Amino acid sequence: MTEHDQGFSDPPPSLLSRFVRWIILWVYRWKGWQLEGGLPDTRKFVIAGAPHTSNWDFVFFVGATEKLGIKPSFMGKNTLFKWPMTRFMLDMGGVPVDRSKRANYVDQIAAEYARRDELALVIAAEGTRGSNGEWRSGFYHIAQAAGVPIVPAWVNNRTMQLGFGPAITPSGDYAADLGKIADYLLSKVPDEPRYKQLAAQVKRLKEASDD
Repeated sequence: MTEHDQGFSDPPPSLLSRFVRWIILWVYRWKGWQLEGGLPDTRKFVIAGAPHTSNWDFVFFVGATEKLGIKPSFMGKNTLFKWPMTRFMLDMGGVPVDRSKRANYVDQIAAEYARRDELALVIAAEGTRGSNGEWRSGFYHIAQAAGVPIVPAWVNNRTMQLGFGPAITPSGDYAADLGKIADYLLSKVPDEPRYKQLAAQVKRLKEASDD
């Protein structure tokens, strides 16, 4: 039985979080970004986005998911959720992760998926803006542990477009599944260097598995 079933509900968003979210959505519309594609008809999934080249990336994804009626979530160190930032971080979609616990962050996020009725977690699969385009496997392990699909998300900064691809259920073959994602991203933005680097990473992973 959920809290809603028991007659309880989450507190309304704070004034600060509503104001910040309004600014984010205003900037998204002002920039003139165009959204292509929709999200899967499921209430729990991982959004694996790339390329991660700017701090504005989250703004774009907040705006895009808002148009689709989805509230995106993100992982953050649990120390960022301490008072007086607790309510604000939760309102903005933050999911606290305790790196000091013996249980790894994958298990913590998987437990969060199990606890919630809805969760669309946005992960910058490259890890940092300074990445050469190769993806880290954390997003995959989270989706696999939680039993949820992965939705690849692409961005074209030149044409001011972004979109979401078809949901991919982790098969356990990381290289094969990553290859599906790379093929899709390259079909949307063929000249993106980081997508080409991702495809090269997939080739190396497949070659290594054949040895």
